[in-house]
Amino acid sequence: MENGFAVESTDLYDLAPVKAEHHVPPALQSCHTAIVDGYVIEGHVPAAEIERLLAERPDIVGIGVAGMPIGSPGMEVDGVAAQPFDVIAWDKNGQTQVFASYPR
Repeated sequence: MENGFAVESTDLYDLAPVKAEHHVPPALQSCHTAIVDGYVIEGHVPAAEIERLLAERPDIVGIGVAGMPIGSPGMEVDGVAAQPFDVIAWDKNGQTQVFASYPR
């Protein structure tokens, strides 16, 4: 229950059908996909942005972080500076926009 989220995990060999079902843009597809209160969370998204998403409830499909940037949640490396990365939002039409930028 890290960061206040209860998690149910399912390991899958092929994530392509999950990405397609939830309309995850190809440029954002990553190693993790979560569904949180109806929103898709893709990749290493900071908990603060998930909390913001749930508080603001914008009319989007989800948010994601492309790749596995050093310094994103779960990708921290002692002694290595965090890489800048964006949290990207996308809507049902596939339009994307920056939801947040890191480091802040």
